[in-house]
Amino acid sequence: MNKKLNFLIIVAALGYFVDIYDLIVFNVVKQESLLDFITADQMDKTDTFLFNCQMTGMLLGGLIWGILGDKKGRVSVLFGSIILYSLANIANAFVTDIPSYALARFMAGIGLAGELGAGITLVSESMEKSKRGIGTMIIVSVGALGAIAAAIVGKNGHYLVSFLDSSFAISLKNWQVTYLVGGVLGLMLLLLRAGTYESGMYKMVETNKTIQKGNLISLLKNKNNLIKYLACIAIGLPIWFTIGVLVNKSHLFARNLGIEIKVADSVMFAYIGLSFGDLLSGLFSQWLKSRKKVIFGYLAFSIILYFVYLFNSQVSVSYFKLMCFLLGTATGYWALFVTVACEQFGTNIRSTVTNTVPNFVRGAVVPITLGFAALQSNFNITSSALVVGLICLTLALVSTAYVAESFHKDLDYTE
Repeated sequence: MNKKLNFLIIVAALGYFVDIYDLIVFNVVKQESLLDFITADQMDKTDTFLFNCQMTGMLLGGLIWGILGDKKGRVSVLFGSIILYSLANIANAFVTDIPSYALARFMAGIGLAGELGAGITLVSESMEKSKRGIGTMIIVSVGALGAIAAAIVGKNGHYLVSFLDSSFAISLKNWQVTYLVGGVLGLMLLLLRAGTYESGMYKMVETNKTIQKGNLISLLKNKNNLIKYLACIAIGLPIWFTIGVLVNKSHLFARNLGIEIKVADSVMFAYIGLSFGDLLSGLFSQWLKSRKKVIFGYLAFSIILYFVYLFNSQVSVSYFKLMCFLLGTATGYWALFVTVACEQFGTNIRSTVTNTVPNFVRGAVVPITLGFAALQSNFNITSSALVVGLICLTLALVSTAYVAESFHKDLDYTE
């Protein structure tokens, strides 16, 4: 790989690092920050509402940035999305009530939706087909470490609080500093973006006025493409069931067994596992020269972990940390899942697909969490989680079998 391509991969990876930091930061500081505005008994409902505001924003943002990526270029999306989510997270540090908190998470969600899809589309179109999986593996493996950074800053932000207070007489709380760090990191990253370049494949399509670009309606009208598109979305559902329910609600599963754990720790260990899992999935994909075989393996691993996590009564705090790491590892096919979606469609609609598919999966956490909550009126917490989890896994298995193997596919074509 040449120096320009290496730089492009590094910038995309760092962009996704900041993206994941800002995506996860709410789950890290939600309990601390929300106690400034609500009472403890309102916590569960309010944090679910705010998390869903963020994910709804990502759903809308996936459509906006995906279409813009096909109409205006991949690089423009990288710039626009990072500006929006950086400013939104800086604003989030100064919210004064739940409505303003909800607006900040919604706007951050819109911004966060563009980073991964644009980065993977740009890198995939710029690399030779036999190696593009390595590029996406690096992006997602490095990006997942952003969650670890968010957890570390969230737990140790008091050092920055003391520094700002003693040096500049700026009085802030730990959760405010944690949001500010994410926003500032994003704005700093913009300096690196000046060295990025547009993909050659897109440039060929950009000047052709006869080719429709970013037309989601035309995609949905084609029955075969629609089924393929929905299948790409379904493949990723177990990932956000694991993160949105098993990890983000880990304190509830632990409390059900008489143990108290911190969600920030669960998130950190899950994303350490996710980074490790993405690294392994990329290497396995290159070795087997297949995306689908590796995804099937990860889904099988997930099924085993769901039963162990939910029904083992001999537990401890260390056990939950280990299980969150393993669950994160099992979701480590995220890079492959997004790459598969990217490789299924032509250049004129590729950004739209690659941006919307992962964000529809993230947005699916809303019905997933609502379904999980609704089932608890008739079942206990573990049975409710198992039912929802098995539905997600079944849809993912069927969809993985349906889509075409794309490891060797040439991406230089249009729909």
